[in-house]
Amino acid sequence: MGQTDAVDVTRADIEAAREVLGDVARRTPVEGSRPLSELVGGPVALKCENLQRAGSFKIRGAYVRIARLSDEERSHGVVAASAGNHAQGVALAAKLLGTSSTVFMPEGAPIPKVQATKAYGAEVRFAGSTVDDALVAAKNYSAETGAVVIHPFDHPDIVAGQGTVGLEILEQCPEVKTVVAAVGGGGLISGIAAAIKSVRPDVVVVGVQAAGAAAYPVSLAAGSPQKLPSMATIADGIAVGCPGELTFRMVRRYVDDIVTVSEEALSQALLLCLERAKLVVEPAGAAAVAALMDAPQQFEPPIVAVLSGGNIDPVLLLRLLRHGMGAAGRYLSFRLRIPDRPGELAKLLGELAASGANVLDVEHVRTGAKLHLDEVEVALQLETRGPEHCKTVLDRLRGAGYPLMFH
Repeated sequence: MGQTDAVDVTRADIEAAREVLGDVARRTPVEGSRPLSELVGGPVALKCENLQRAGSFKIRGAYVRIARLSDEERSHGVVAASAGNHAQGVALAAKLLGTSSTVFMPEGAPIPKVQATKAYGAEVRFAGSTVDDALVAAKNYSAETGAVVIHPFDHPDIVAGQGTVGLEILEQCPEVKTVVAAVGGGGLISGIAAAIKSVRPDVVVVGVQAAGAAAYPVSLAAGSPQKLPSMATIADGIAVGCPGELTFRMVRRYVDDIVTVSEEALSQALLLCLERAKLVVEPAGAAAVAALMDAPQQFEPPIVAVLSGGNIDPVLLLRLLRHGMGAAGRYLSFRLRIPDRPGELAKLLGELAASGANVLDVEHVRTGAKLHLDEVEVALQLETRGPEHCKTVLDRLRGAGYPLMFH
């Protein structure tokens, strides 16, 4: 092994991390997914880290890191920066190990994640608008108080802890040929790849980033970690502006490919997990599924897709479900004009009822610059069974003589 290899996390390190973890982290289930298996033409299984303690894989790395601190280090407490999942992992691990924790979160962090972090006993403070801003604040706090910074991804103990997911994947799905997982800072994918590649170099490991927060493709192209000028994604769990030194090096060495997915793909993947697998995941947790749905032929089965987290704000879930249903052709919005006579609206709604569409919202507008004196405009939002049903509904209305206008 060369000089540079010595500091990479090895499978032996990950095995040792599993000993430290003991039964603190759950051995999460692997569930087969029929819709994804049909899509890719071979077996697809979901590694359900959304069912992990504290709702994501983060407890694994956080516990290993804090457990390995000396009594002296632990006496000063620990500090972390996170949009939510690492925060909860650190707060729970600190509580289990009897030390105090302070967590810096970006302004606007999801309320359930803030509340859960406080519930595990951490003191929550807010700093900046990104995890990177919060990390600066955490480092400053550490310098003032002596609290140990528990980095979200760029530390050997964190990577080794997250790598225990990879050990479980090989044990639960020994025939696996492709593993797909979300990538933010790279701690999870680094650990999984290191755990798997040492014994199964033939397994292809693919990382997935949100297109609006994809620091790895530009960093890999440049040959060193590059900081993104800005980020915009619903997947707050993987919105990391710059890879770490350790994780970048390990991703470059072990990970076969990094792909990106759109916001649209993330919301549709989340909807599929909820509707077909009965699994609640957050947008970052659905990234691997989004990649499979985007390009099913690119991945060789048997495939394991890691659902990395399930801590989703119910308000965001509501918005995403609406968006996902719209993207899947399950919502239909349009306007039309009808004569301003008694019974005309009832007649229109009768046509819609006969078509099998469910009216979610109806707006009846009587005044408008373009409206004639004897007509009204009706804006409708319908729930349908999918794109084919949408076409049937529209064809029926056109056949009945209604002139349609779309938003």
